[in-house]
Amino acid sequence: MSVPDIDATCAVTDLARLSLEPAAWDALVARADRPSPDYSRRVLEAHRDHGLAPADLPCLTVRRGPDLLAVLPFRIARGPLGIGRVARPFASPYLTVTAPLVAGGPETGPALAALAAGLRTLGRPWWWPLLPVDDPAGSAFPAALARDGWSLAEVAGFARPVLDRRPSHDAFLGQHPHKGRIKDLRRRRRRLDEAGRVAIEAVGPDGDLARAVEDFLALERRGWKGRAGTALACRPGTAALARALFHPGDGPVTARADLLRLDGRVVAASLALVCGGTATLLKTAYDEELRALAPGVLLEAEIVRALHETRFADRLDSATLASAVLDDLYPERTRIAEIMVSPPGGPPADRLAGRARRQHAGKDWLKARLARLRRR
Repeated sequence: MSVPDIDATCAVTDLARLSLEPAAWDALVARADRPSPDYSRRVLEAHRDHGLAPADLPCLTVRRGPDLLAVLPFRIARGPLGIGRVARPFASPYLTVTAPLVAGGPETGPALAALAAGLRTLGRPWWWPLLPVDDPAGSAFPAALARDGWSLAEVAGFARPVLDRRPSHDAFLGQHPHKGRIKDLRRRRRRLDEAGRVAIEAVGPDGDLARAVEDFLALERRGWKGRAGTALACRPGTAALARALFHPGDGPVTARADLLRLDGRVVAASLALVCGGTATLLKTAYDEELRALAPGVLLEAEIVRALHETRFADRLDSATLASAVLDDLYPERTRIAEIMVSPPGGPPADRLAGRARRQHAGKDWLKARLARLRRR
């Protein structure tokens, strides 16, 4: 797919062939316009190797010469209410956004223009979940589509808690809008200290991440997710995925683990991927028998302290759909939207968005109905 007037081309490849260019892919992640590990080589190859993505997963790529300027894995699926066929960016329970991976700086504009034209040649509307639309990098992609003649309509959205590092931890506490929350955390920490010897352990990319991941898997499996069969350790494939995602080593995406111990026993654990100055907190778990002592909340507060004291990142991304815990702890928000986009001559995006909202409403009604039946 050639794009006129700019020195960039868009073409469809697949994950297997893209993996044959590790240096180019990693270089794109390192200079991306929005720091996110989601479509990085580490994450997508882990999905492929452990059964969550096929090797022939189609990927739109934009190139200028030998350099990759953009990557967008996608699938063709049924449209809202089962009507028609649409394209959808690749998603999984272990991805936090689905924004295309796009080079930053002066390459952003040409890359986005080529990508928009490449999407148009597929001839399908796109149903796009988990698109960050607040920050400049996140809003640039919908703007490029609009310039290319696409119609856009929002289906739904939510505000995800994030935290931008202050000059110091004291400055963070002093500027915090929820003083009562800070007092509550101090009170809970005193109670935890009274219960035993408390230790915080931070494990970086050069540390014993393998042991930290095993501690996390065991802790998560002991909780409600283990009883429901949804903990990572409940299935060999997802346990192996966790070990692959959070392995030691360098590169544009690195892993981090934070553990809270009580008398030597791990009672809360967090696993994160750090990319481009943002630490995405992908997985957390805590000892539910100690719920009254709030070990999970206290570990989150200690991660905030470590952010300021060791400066391991510039931002913490909660990676949540909704979080009552982090809503009070993280002062900033980034908006995540679900949108419909339709190419020139395609069905109106507003009509597609209306169908998607009706489909969501139907699913919500069914879930509520089933919940009422289970309570009888």
